[in-house]
Amino acid sequence: MTTGGSSVRFIHSSDWQLGMTRAFLSAEALSRFSQARIDAIATLGDLAKAHEAQFIIVAGDVFESNQLSRQTLMRAIDALESLSVPIFLLPGNHDPLDAASIFSTDEFMRVSEHIIVLRDMESVAVPGVPDVEVVGAPWRTKHPSSDLCRDLADSLAPASNIIRIAVAHGQTDTLSPDPSRPEVIDLANAEKAIRDHKFHYLGLGDRHSVTEVGSTARVHYSGAPVATAFDEDDPNKALLVELEPDGQCRVEPLEVGAWLFIAEQRAMNGPKDLAAFEKWLNEIPNKECTVIKVGFQGSVNLATAAMLDEIMDSKAELFASLRQRERTTDLAIVPDELDQDSVSLSGYARDTWNELHEMAQQDNLVAQDALRLFYRLGAQGGAG
Repeated sequence: MTTGGSSVRFIHSSDWQLGMTRAFLSAEALSRFSQARIDAIATLGDLAKAHEAQFIIVAGDVFESNQLSRQTLMRAIDALESLSVPIFLLPGNHDPLDAASIFSTDEFMRVSEHIIVLRDMESVAVPGVPDVEVVGAPWRTKHPSSDLCRDLADSLAPASNIIRIAVAHGQTDTLSPDPSRPEVIDLANAEKAIRDHKFHYLGLGDRHSVTEVGSTARVHYSGAPVATAFDEDDPNKALLVELEPDGQCRVEPLEVGAWLFIAEQRAMNGPKDLAAFEKWLNEIPNKECTVIKVGFQGSVNLATAAMLDEIMDSKAELFASLRQRERTTDLAIVPDELDQDSVSLSGYARDTWNELHEMAQQDNLVAQDALRLFYRLGAQGGAG
């Protein structure tokens, strides 16, 4: 690094996706989920203070889309206004800088000077931090026709006596499932730009899990500050980055959010497995911020199936979402003599029970489901 100044410390975040919805969340849970995303902005500000970070970069997808409610926009701006350090926002694929850009609204055009939208590839000096600048590669469309990170690097001369932080959004060719797409970031070219001193750190967004890529130790995905999906390995984080004048780079993950998305698979073959499942649910902390989808495999009688249904129904009140994963569930309901003795039926109800029982023994899934409901009603005295 060619600068002779002191080190610089900042927080790297991305993929806030403010305004995100989730169909499997109730209205009440979705409200808490949305608030957690707004609260993450203040948390990032608190972390900046606690770790003496001089500014924050957000590497794309600040918003879920450019079509959001005015309430979401105003709450986001209010949270950004409360920050005590400069913050740099990069438009990404969810909120590109197109004709309908949320960053071009009257509300955003009136924000305070410490809220800086990276609208082009020109370097921006960090307010109050000498010899440090930020430069970004904003998305102007959801489908760029080129590698914007390469375009950015090509536009830059080597930095002289400054520290330059680059911000980009998208998958690198080493991670993308389709590296032939034109917008995919050529990692080798990005690291060459670092070696050529065009920038000294590349903060990436789009991947929701904390990930270091390449071999320079200066290209990182920060991950999302609040978890958003089941396939994220290390969300709820931001990165504290410290760059030294001699080129050393230290990166430390910081905890931001508390939401968890858990995809679980459980064996279910009797009361013992049922008790273990209930115990597992009871021991999960922060249930109100936890989303669970669970698949079951095995074979149980109607009594165990009814107790499983009751556990799922009652515990669902505690979690942000608790639902059975139909695609991975293969749970056979096999009625036995104890099931017969547990219900009090007569007449037509008993005849129907016997017919369903016979069909269920032949692996008829519809009959098994009907018998499962019949059992719950009969055991409660509602199908006499």
